[in-house]
Amino acid sequence: MFPKRSLVREALASPPGGKIVLAGWVRTLRCSKGGFSFITVNDGSCFESIQVMAEASLSNYESVVVRLTAGCSVLVRGELAASPGKGQAVELKASEVELLGRADETFPIQPKKHTMEFLRTVAHLRPRTNTFGAVARVRNAVCAAVHGFFQERGFLYVHTPIVTGSDCEGAGQMFRVSTLDFEKPPRGADGKIDYSQDFFSRPTFLTVSGQLEGETYACALDKIYTFGPTFRAENSNTPRHLSEFWMVEPEMAFCDLDDDADLAEAFLKHILSKTLERCPKDVAFLSERNDKTLPDTLKHIIQSDFVRLSYTEAVEILKASGKTWEFPVSWGVDLQTEHERYLTEEKFKKPVILMNYPAKIKAFYMRMNDDAADHGGERTVAAMDVLVPKIGEIIGGSQREERLDVLEGRIRAMNMKPEDYGWYLDLRRFGTVPHAGFGLGLERTVQFVTGMSNIRDVIPYPRVPRSAEF
Repeated sequence: MFPKRSLVREALASPPGGKIVLAGWVRTLRCSKGGFSFITVNDGSCFESIQVMAEASLSNYESVVVRLTAGCSVLVRGELAASPGKGQAVELKASEVELLGRADETFPIQPKKHTMEFLRTVAHLRPRTNTFGAVARVRNAVCAAVHGFFQERGFLYVHTPIVTGSDCEGAGQMFRVSTLDFEKPPRGADGKIDYSQDFFSRPTFLTVSGQLEGETYACALDKIYTFGPTFRAENSNTPRHLSEFWMVEPEMAFCDLDDDADLAEAFLKHILSKTLERCPKDVAFLSERNDKTLPDTLKHIIQSDFVRLSYTEAVEILKASGKTWEFPVSWGVDLQTEHERYLTEEKFKKPVILMNYPAKIKAFYMRMNDDAADHGGERTVAAMDVLVPKIGEIIGGSQREERLDVLEGRIRAMNMKPEDYGWYLDLRRFGTVPHAGFGLGLERTVQFVTGMSNIRDVIPYPRVPRSAEF
């Protein structure tokens, strides 16, 4: 049985004098001419490492201790002692240092500065760096805050399918799931691929969202949320996009757009507050590395009342700003990050919830507003986006269309087939109710909280076009 050990975070919070066992990975080794060595050991339990002082009197000092290198794993027994150095109150005076696993000179994570590009090539080892250890702990804290928020408010956690036959977004950017032989696929009399011979007997895909299935449970159980992996086959090779990512999607029955916005504001504030509370040193390190204003930005969001603004009002503000936009603004166009950041960073200096977007730029399931006369014949939908400084949109949601005839019309208008969504339409046939929900991308949120410039660095193994390593 492996010896019962203490975590580094526990050891650093303990008073001197206790005898403990630690295990971890060597970050650095410094040998003194005075007959002792200092070993920096980290076990991932916290941002800090602990300093281990090993004297030459140890039986394996020459054979093991002085030959330790970055990346080695060790087990250390000893006594906590007051540390004379700066940065930590205690260090561990070793009575025994046991080598568990050696790392030779080819270990790529040496104690020096590495580029993010290089670290992506060794994604299986990059968690051992300060940066990626901190990002992983922040991601964990965000996930814990997500579950805590909804569980405290009586939401049920629902697991929606990853393999689906429906396209929630209607954009067609989905990964196909198939067991057919790509070299010799079966074909029907018309020459087209015969999907009746596939595993599911029909075309199936990796989901882009659990929303539609989530709605079915909300329309029976009142309040639910999904939290799982989603996929989008969008050929976008930017620092803001992934092909595999995680989404948080609550759905609420007996709820309208204003209720949806209230929940989204409270949800985002809760995530930021709990993450700062749980990972202060990780956030401090990442802000020092990435953006020194980050902690103040997060605290400001927590303390602010979000501005609520219609899309139409936002367009007028942007047109009157005097700015020269890379993407010109007019009613009916989708707003870009430059517009969103102007609203949150310059105009209002706080988060903004934009509401009631043109129907033609939003998904089929969003509730149609009766306001065509106000926009030259164009109608809007009860949609919302939550915008935050530095990143723009972080939450997108809407009140869902609960009227059967209107929803069928929207599906047809988007050249989709109502029969493909028969089970979804049944919600409107059998006891329809007003309901609403939103989606928050986990990676976009972690990127915001950590200040990391590339979204590929906030997920353990990024999946992007032409890259699916590890």
